[in-house]
Amino acid sequence: MLRKGITGSFGAAIHGLNTPQLTDGVINRSKRMMLDTLGVGLIGTRTAVFNKALTYSQLFRSDERSSVWGKSEITLPSHYAAFVNGIAVHSMDFDDTWHPATHPSGAVLPALLALAETLPRPPSGLDLLLAFNVGIEVQGRLMRFSREAYNIPERFHPPSVVGVMGSAAACAKLLGLSPEQCGHALAIAASSAGAPLANAATQTKPLHIGNACRRGLEAAQLAGMGLEGNPAILDMNCGFGVYYKDYSPSAMAVPASADFRWILEDQDVAFKRIPAHLGMHWVVDAALAARAKLENTVGDFDLSQIRQVTLRVPPSKYVNCPFPATEHQARHSFQFNASSALLDNKVTVSSFSGAQINRPALKELLSKVEVETPKDNPPSFDKMYCEVAIETEQGQTHAARCNTFYGHWRKPLSQEDLVEKFSVNASSVLCTEGVEGVIDVIGDIDRVRECAILNSYLRMTSSRDEQFYSTGSL
Repeated sequence: MLRKGITGSFGAAIHGLNTPQLTDGVINRSKRMMLDTLGVGLIGTRTAVFNKALTYSQLFRSDERSSVWGKSEITLPSHYAAFVNGIAVHSMDFDDTWHPATHPSGAVLPALLALAETLPRPPSGLDLLLAFNVGIEVQGRLMRFSREAYNIPERFHPPSVVGVMGSAAACAKLLGLSPEQCGHALAIAASSAGAPLANAATQTKPLHIGNACRRGLEAAQLAGMGLEGNPAILDMNCGFGVYYKDYSPSAMAVPASADFRWILEDQDVAFKRIPAHLGMHWVVDAALAARAKLENTVGDFDLSQIRQVTLRVPPSKYVNCPFPATEHQARHSFQFNASSALLDNKVTVSSFSGAQINRPALKELLSKVEVETPKDNPPSFDKMYCEVAIETEQGQTHAARCNTFYGHWRKPLSQEDLVEKFSVNASSVLCTEGVEGVIDVIGDIDRVRECAILNSYLRMTSSRDEQFYSTGSL
């Protein structure tokens, strides 16, 4: 089916949106998103998947070089800097999540910062903020073309689809492309979209964000050089519509009209307190509450006295992993995260290490876990809940339910806790001056003359010992 004018409306909006249209609410929310993304990206540079991608990317050379976060002496061709920094952001599944489901910021910010370092006229902080929000907005609009997108994904990882489009839109904005070129950037990016969900819970999943950054940047630059794609890519079921069974696109409002309103104004993101799939936050909070009830009744948590643990969670095959063997599987396992919370009374960055995953006590508790998927528990980050029920050998049951975890868009992290999360994550890599510098620059990003100063702070590394961020600090 061919509709008319949808792709054109997106191209016109990407080109036409301007800084006066950024509202206070959108500016404040996007500053929080940027800060969190940089923090999880910095701690992500300590992961094996990041370092493998970095080693690979160092094989390539270019006259244009961009910074690698947390590396004072390393630069890469801009596309590969976007690639590895994007991988770092998602390497621990610690980055923000939106509704409908995607990880919006990680697909955009690394691409923009890599691009900004190569431009002849250094962009201002406000230029960066506008382009970032254009990339977020395009993702939000595209996800609303399908009701299927509102649920926990089943077939593909959303950042690999809407993320690369958002990256292309953001970079097109920063490059100052024409409306027609912006539309072509989306068309070019669409041919790099898509990644099967089968690669979730593997080292390949973070590449979905890295590729979205890299390919979106490439799409915008190619469009700027005159390369063309299908100018109706969003209008067609055989265009962007191939990703959704119920594709129903609509035009993007003219930016200057009264009908335009940023999606971020009405739909905030969720910020994670633990480095795991978003669904794990419900089950961890429920498990901690159930353990507290047990301790109030019988005293200490005694594994030998636990007969069974029942988890009531939404149906989702890729986060149902009874006995995870790797950190990536553990980040996608209701069973693992509930058991870790019950056993340790917390879940931290170090909970996903090999030593923690392979503990005999944890494996014993995992063997006692049963999963139920009640019909009233839909696979939606906006509607789901998790219940944890602990049955003791004495026949007592201690249960708790989490409907909304702290950090969800309905119960957002305080600014103090968001900054604390960033500080602990970033200080595992940066010196104090670097950490404080990033906080200050992001806080004033709409008044910063050149956004390149941000990259200088992101390279101020420290040799201090690793510090771990814990749910216990919130």
